[in-house]
Amino acid sequence: MPPANEPAANDFDRAFWISTARILLACLAVAAVIGLSGGGHNLADVGAWCVETAFGVAIGVVVARRLIPQAWFTTKLWAAGLTIACSVSVPMAALVIVLHVWGDPRRLTMGLLLAALPSVFGSSLVMTGLAFLVRRPVTQTHAAQPDAPPPKFLDRLPARLRGAELYAVEAEDHYLRLHTSLGRDLILMRLADALVELEGVEGAQTHRSWWVARAAVTSAERLDGRAVLTLKDGAEVPVSRGFARVLRTAGWF
Repeated sequence: MPPANEPAANDFDRAFWISTARILLACLAVAAVIGLSGGGHNLADVGAWCVETAFGVAIGVVVARRLIPQAWFTTKLWAAGLTIACSVSVPMAALVIVLHVWGDPRRLTMGLLLAALPSVFGSSLVMTGLAFLVRRPVTQTHAAQPDAPPPKFLDRLPARLRGAELYAVEAEDHYLRLHTSLGRDLILMRLADALVELEGVEGAQTHRSWWVARAAVTSAERLDGRAVLTLKDGAEVPVSRGFARVLRTAGWF
């Protein structure tokens, strides 16, 4: 029998590879446009830029997947971006230098070494920013294992809501509106921080202002071209187009 969390892992993998393909295509398009608009001297230069870009994207994806805590992508996006750019810069600078001096080692000078790293770092930072813009980050939280402690976020429920089933969390300015089986209330907290503490409750972010527990959804429909989820308390939750594809793949609707 497959592990209980296998569907969630498969959903994450599909979303990951969809985002990877989107990032790669966007970065290659930018590299090609820059090269064709005068950055490269000929088609060989443009092709080399595209190869370097694909190499950099591959490194960045591995770093993002294997080395950076997933919580950083919601709470410390700047740190995630800086770590990726730094990690990409060193091997990319080495590749650029090797390609530059290939066949003529006399071109390897201290000036080339000093110029390559800052230039590559700047390019890596720009491409990382582009990657963050084109990716579709859907934060999904997963059901806890039987022996796991309760999700930390449940300790933040006001006293009158303790023990209630959590349906959804809605961001309102600096506050979060809690939708539960015992009613609604507000707490002072950022949604990005709440998403980290909600791990242990199966659910997902459906909109930049909403997180929804999967068990709380009673129906899903399209209204005016957009998906809407209806919760057990009758609340209607919007699903942004940027999140809809991943949620559809995960079987939400």
